[in-house]
Amino acid sequence: MNLSFIKDSAYEMFVTLIYILNFSAVLHLIFREKRDTQTTMAWILILLTIPAVGFVLYITFGHGISKDNMFKIKEEEDRILKDNIVNTHAKLECDNNLDASLVANRDIIYALANSNYAHYSTNNSVDIYEKPNEFFDSLLDELKKAKEYINIQFYIFKDDDIGNKIIDILLEKLNEGVEVRLLYDAVGSRLFSDRSIDKLKKAGVKVGCFFPSFMKVVNFNLNYRNHRKIVVIDGNVGFVGGNNVGDEYLGKDPKFGYWRDTHLKLTGECVRDLNIRFMLDWRFTTQENLDMDKYFIQKNTMIPTETSCDNVGVQIVSSGPDITELDEIKYGYMKMIQGAKKYLYIQSPYFILDKTLVDILRVACLSGVDVRIMIPSKPDHPFVYWASYSYAGELLKFGAKLYTYDENAFLHAKTIVIDDTICSIGTANMDIRSFELNFEVNAFMYSPEVARKQKKIFENDILKSKEITLDIYNSRSNIVRIKQSISRLLSPVL
Repeated sequence: MNLSFIKDSAYEMFVTLIYILNFSAVLHLIFREKRDTQTTMAWILILLTIPAVGFVLYITFGHGISKDNMFKIKEEEDRILKDNIVNTHAKLECDNNLDASLVANRDIIYALANSNYAHYSTNNSVDIYEKPNEFFDSLLDELKKAKEYINIQFYIFKDDDIGNKIIDILLEKLNEGVEVRLLYDAVGSRLFSDRSIDKLKKAGVKVGCFFPSFMKVVNFNLNYRNHRKIVVIDGNVGFVGGNNVGDEYLGKDPKFGYWRDTHLKLTGECVRDLNIRFMLDWRFTTQENLDMDKYFIQKNTMIPTETSCDNVGVQIVSSGPDITELDEIKYGYMKMIQGAKKYLYIQSPYFILDKTLVDILRVACLSGVDVRIMIPSKPDHPFVYWASYSYAGELLKFGAKLYTYDENAFLHAKTIVIDDTICSIGTANMDIRSFELNFEVNAFMYSPEVARKQKKIFENDILKSKEITLDIYNSRSNIVRIKQSISRLLSPVL
């Protein structure tokens, strides 16, 4: 009798504790987290409908991070950034310094400069790589040319075939006296072996791990990841885009098949801005005190190639959950969508929108803009895929065109281009996670030549895609509709 009473009491106490914890989590969400309404309501729904599991999910994926001064700006960096913004404003105030196509886009340049310290520079050269093998060939070649330093940062870094090729070059350059820093994300790079990390560290490579996991298993910041992919070599050449370091990006994983991604090689003044982003991430992660003047002395970095688009206006824009009031890359996307008059082409593996983006895309469609959206034909994350299909499909009735890329490939590119004027390529997907949870970086480029080149790439991709018409979308099965409904309900927390 006493044993039964103890068991019943223990169960009641456990249930009571769960409800107390869940109620505390709900109060924390409402009064402390201050997230958008959609996300808050989604987590409250999870906490209330599946109390025990919901609390574990919230602690693992949903709790916030300390956002106060994550990436502290030191005096010398503050001087560099403020000088950049003063220079940007000076350039924009004189129409004679701007190409005619840029005058009409002055508002977006101002918005990104004022919200993100995003310096606007014009003496830049841009190469777009639509094939991962071309990107990796260029990366390996530029790494071999390094004379002073290499700063390399990836969300995913694996020590497989391509990863080991990069590691071998880094060790070789280190022996030649080149300073090497490698920054990786703990969750994205969970398959990056301790053996390779130790080898790099023992050789003298400076290695940093963003939000490290405990015993490579438990991570208390699982939901907040550094999704940036940045490489800066000698302050002369920079890379940014969608590719990570892994053999699957070269089409060697049968699950995904051919990997379709987009990456940039940048030369010119914008490389310094990309390097600033790396340095801020690096110091937060490693606490290393760097001499900024060593890395930011202005250089003649214009090194055009035969395939480059030259004299390109560029802003390097970063965003992350460390600043709660601003979603900088999202603002850039919104300004592009609002500014489109002729066409708007979007590629993203994940397409999950908040109400603001849904509304402005609807308005763009209703305004006669040729809105085209391209997503993968296969999921790498099922819930995310079905939510993406739902949001993209909803726009069909307003006049948008939807394409699913080659069923034997995976589309991972994050691109948006409008009206032969502006193009953005980088690490940020068109989804809530990229806008609110991940640390991202994009290059916004103001150039008819770059825009037309990306437009042409998109049009070539259409030839390998299936168009999902409104009739096809409306004829989807009940099973698909159920998957979409559940995924859409959970989309704010995916």
